Amino acid sequence: MENYPKKIQELEEVVIKFAGDSGDGMQLTGTQFSDLSASFGNDLLTFPDYPSEIRAPQGTIAGVSGFQVHIGGKEIQTPGDLADVLIAMNPAALKTNMKWIKQGATIIIDIDNFDDSHYKKADYVEDPFEDGSLEGFAVIKAPITSLTRSIVKELNLGIDQKTADKTRNQFVMGILLWLFNKDLTTVEEFLAKKFIKKPILITINHAVLRAGHSYAETVEAIATQFNVLPAKGKKGKFRQITGNQATAWGLLAGAEKAGLKLFLGSYPITPATDILQELCAKKHLNIKTFQAEDEIAGICTAIGASFGGHLGATSTSGPGLSLKTEAAGLAVITELPLVIVDVQRGGPSTGLPTKTEQSDLLQAIHGRHGESPMPVIAASSPGNCFDYAFMACKIAVEHMTPIILLTDGYLANGTELWRIPDYENMKKIIPPFVKDNDPDYYPYKRDEQKLNRFWAIPGQEGLRHRIGGLEKADVTGEVSHDSYNHQVMTNYRADKIKRIANYIPEQEIIGNKDGGELLVIGWGGTYGALNSAVQDLRKEGYNISLAQFNYIFPLPKNTEEVLKKFKKRIVCELNLGQFADYLRTQFPQYPYLQFNKVQGLPFFISELKEKFIEIIKEK
Repeated sequence: MENYPKKIQELEEVVIKFAGDSGDGMQLTGTQFSDLSASFGNDLLTFPDYPSEIRAPQGTIAGVSGFQVHIGGKEIQTPGDLADVLIAMNPAALKTNMKWIKQGATIIIDIDNFDDSHYKKADYVEDPFEDGSLEGFAVIKAPITSLTRSIVKELNLGIDQKTADKTRNQFVMGILLWLFNKDLTTVEEFLAKKFIKKPILITINHAVLRAGHSYAETVEAIATQFNVLPAKGKKGKFRQITGNQATAWGLLAGAEKAGLKLFLGSYPITPATDILQELCAKKHLNIKTFQAEDEIAGICTAIGASFGGHLGATSTSGPGLSLKTEAAGLAVITELPLVIVDVQRGGPSTGLPTKTEQSDLLQAIHGRHGESPMPVIAASSPGNCFDYAFMACKIAVEHMTPIILLTDGYLANGTELWRIPDYENMKKIIPPFVKDNDPDYYPYKRDEQKLNRFWAIPGQEGLRHRIGGLEKADVTGEVSHDSYNHQVMTNYRADKIKRIANYIPEQEIIGNKDGGELLVIGWGGTYGALNSAVQDLRKEGYNISLAQFNYIFPLPKNTEEVLKKFKKRIVCELNLGQFADYLRTQFPQYPYLQFNKVQGLPFFISELKEKFIEIIKEK
């Protein structure tokens, strides 16, 4: 092949989508490219998108697995609306993702898989190269499968074809490394570390990676390289992190700051399982994990651990939270610290287990029998899952209460470039422990300010007490069936949660702090898209601001003050309007517009901007 003159184009940001069968390694390739971009200094955010079936039929639309990464030389807050580059390993991957790419995008396909049998599996009626659907796109028809097999065969290492095919993702990686003007070394080091126990796999993956790079360098169809500059102004020590990893580490940091041992009792459930797996790998940090036989056992063991003086935690998703509700009520009446992490997914029932949604909000606030109030907070980016997991520990311990931390599938599986915090400067967590033989101790004697009861550990000298699910007498903690006492204890438990508002930050306004035309209201994981849309419109001169809520129950003390400053309010959430309904119960004097999406996908910036402009222009 001849070498053709190339040109390099500078980009501020780019969105790349990897798509193929679940066994094509697109998640791994996406992660590799993200790690490489992070090491180069790009800011980034990723969004994995994979089917719920363990192994859907190959080549079908149901089996398409995707991974989108948005990298840039500026602050990146979303995985991007539409892709600039699509890698499609088969027709099903192409067909599924045509609506998610920009007009004129670069499409890299494995031409070896584009034949009649694959078209049929993908439900194509016509050849996509003949029906005009690819006109206007820069299509690179790379013989990825055949070249990969040929390279592995030439090595003469006795590798079977199935194993050879698993290295095709490295051919794709080689193409991308050349396309985005990045060095091979970092990826080669990654592969050497990944396959350190199987040197033969290092050899073939390295060979295929270099072949992909050489192919891109010599093929005439790829005439332009792209260079995404490093992000400016980011100082400190960073790493790429998923929301589930960040949540696990936040729990670890919270227990450490409180001087407690962490206990996680959980049952595996998509998309929360990685929290359990991450903590299982951290036993050297003196934590205990227990994979329970079911959701109920998971939370009950965590409550038992808290009773014994540990920081109890349990992780789950929406269906599991439903099963945990009776035990959550036990944690409320015993007034023990407990962190319940709910990684929300599409529902109801099994629903869309690998897709994102925000539809557990009202269940988190109200979903228990009796008057069982507990605080609810929500994370808003993969990285700050750490911050809110830590804050959940602080509230649970210092206020002696169970607490629900809401994340979602988008945050849990997505990654971002995360600044590693300075542990020494993090807030202190002070457990309300009782000293041995305290003559003034009673099980339900309360702190005058916070109304929390004090924490006596079983076996402490002179502090024996009874605990359980039956109502207790005020102060003494004896079992009580007295109706007036029940009223007193119910009021105490409710007031204790309300007083948490005195210990959380006030709600911030991003934009016009003195008020204005339109206030966009969001909560939890919609922050990136909402903030990006609002900032874009503010640059265009629109009078628009954002209030993104992380503290849900209780709400920040200044919430009404924020709401009343604006002429119009629109609540945007990935459900049918649960936070909007909640605000109507708390502040019914204000009207709330809604923008809701329940598609298993995060908001797109473009659809938000279109809606906000429409509302601003309405008289």
